[in-house]
Amino acid sequence: MSQFIEFHIIQNFAPSCLNRDDTGAPKDAMFGGVRRSRISSQCLKRATRLAFSNSGLLSEEELGMRTRNIVAILAEKLKEQGFEKPEPAIEKALATVELKVKARNDATAQTEYLLFLSNNAIKELSGVIANHFEVLTTGKDNKDIKKAVDECIASATAVDVALFGRMLADRKDLNIDAAAQVAHALSTHRVDRESDFFTAVDDWTLSTEADAGMLGTVEFNSSCQYRYGVVNVQQLIGNLGGDQLLAKRGLLAFLRASVLAIPTGRQNTFAAHNLPSFVGIAIHSGQPISLANAYEQPVWAGENKGGLTAASVQKLQNHAEVLSRAFGLDLGLKVMDLTGTWSGETHANLDTLLGQVEAALEGAA
Repeated sequence: MSQFIEFHIIQNFAPSCLNRDDTGAPKDAMFGGVRRSRISSQCLKRATRLAFSNSGLLSEEELGMRTRNIVAILAEKLKEQGFEKPEPAIEKALATVELKVKARNDATAQTEYLLFLSNNAIKELSGVIANHFEVLTTGKDNKDIKKAVDECIASATAVDVALFGRMLADRKDLNIDAAAQVAHALSTHRVDRESDFFTAVDDWTLSTEADAGMLGTVEFNSSCQYRYGVVNVQQLIGNLGGDQLLAKRGLLAFLRASVLAIPTGRQNTFAAHNLPSFVGIAIHSGQPISLANAYEQPVWAGENKGGLTAASVQKLQNHAEVLSRAFGLDLGLKVMDLTGTWSGETHANLDTLLGQVEAALEGAA
């Protein structure tokens, strides 16, 4: 039976444009018949991955890299070992496993799409190419090389690859099903876009010139977001080759990063570095259950004297209780609530909340 770890986060952001669309405006979506602010799943996962390394939650050896520039990366490693012009050998090694590269004018060739590989796999791959460099430069096919390159790419020691999965269009047997699912964050209330008109002042102008060197507008909004994600613990362990200790470290790092990481979009302009006011973590063996429908009818600030955030927490608890009664569920929710709204047991800080998760994982081992 699969064990699921879910997070439910309520996070109020000051005026910002954390995740913008192709027009430069904040992303949004219709939900419950009204316009909501939205932060995409991809944006949130990117912020989480950056937090793994930037916050020291996981080591380089426990993480991966997603890039089209694997040829350039491997070339740099091989040149450090004394190999001259290693690019043809690298391209041949990749070709043995049907990973094609595209030539570029005056630049190192790139793979046709992003490759998501563990950092350990990249190191091992450079070693395979170094050991078979002479054969690869002749252009001859070699089954041993193909097997070795296959084994390197199949390496699943990277936590982020195991969490978020990998798809290789040309080698479906090397795909990895994601252990984590992350929803698009949605505002719990209706949102209208606003526009900031700005002027960039020229510090040195002629007497005949205007001081304004540039005029423009930036769209933004302010919103209280509901965020949801879930990890299939057994899938994560399987993706990491059965390494339960690494899976536990990776899961705790994922939860902490999901709570603390904030997207970087237009932060130089808005500095919306606002941490969550509510974090709920559910530990259970049932099916994953998002509580987003708590906000099908949008929240309004007057519902609770604590404002939008407190009203959003109250609606979340009400909806969770309705679902539990209707379907006989035990969501196993553990809560940290800074609004003081949640009725029931709460934890004072994130460390004690994550300690509950760690204890549950050890109990299930």
